[in-house]
Amino acid sequence: MAIGNALQAAWANPTSVAADSANDCDSMSFEPIIANYGYWALIVGTALEGETILVVAGYMAHRGYLHLPFVIAAAMLGTFFGDQIFFQLGHQSGSAFLARHPHWQPRAERVRRLFERHRIAFVMAFRFMYGIRTVAPFVIGMSGFPRKLFVLLNGISAAIWAITVGGAGYLFGQVLEKLFSEAKRLELPAILTVVVIGIAIWMWHLRHVRKEMSPGSLLEGQ
Repeated sequence: MAIGNALQAAWANPTSVAADSANDCDSMSFEPIIANYGYWALIVGTALEGETILVVAGYMAHRGYLHLPFVIAAAMLGTFFGDQIFFQLGHQSGSAFLARHPHWQPRAERVRRLFERHRIAFVMAFRFMYGIRTVAPFVIGMSGFPRKLFVLLNGISAAIWAITVGGAGYLFGQVLEKLFSEAKRLELPAILTVVVIGIAIWMWHLRHVRKEMSPGSLLEGQ
């Protein structure tokens, strides 16, 4: 009887049945990938300048693929340990590293000026300043800033940043849902679009960094 009803429904509206089947298949194949690798990708991405990947993760949390508290926790861990690594690098071999990478010096000098004027405030706020997130903890480490104090302030700032940016991505999902009444049907295309845009921005950033690290750039800096 159930099979007969299903066949009748398929005969009456084959387009709807095909669309439902496609959506089910997409959801079944896409959701495990995000659930299994999303948090790890978020930790790695936020260790660098990872605003884009955190916004995408917040959006996916709104769509139910990830959990917002875990998104915030993963982002906090990634950005915290990333900054600690750069702080330690600056503390141990700051001058030698700048000598090998002179293209960092203009940004390092800009960071140094800001840091010297507002030391505590700058440590709390630098991760919200695009373009200096990797240089800032490096310069702070060079300055002899107390390590324990940096750990404390860096942890507080990482939590504020993760909650703010991750929450923005979650709210972005709510706005899209209100704007598009067919958000559920467009869920997969919307997520793929956001992911592709995020990857494109991230790849542009990596290309920019690699260009700066190229031998030709280093020779120009000298």
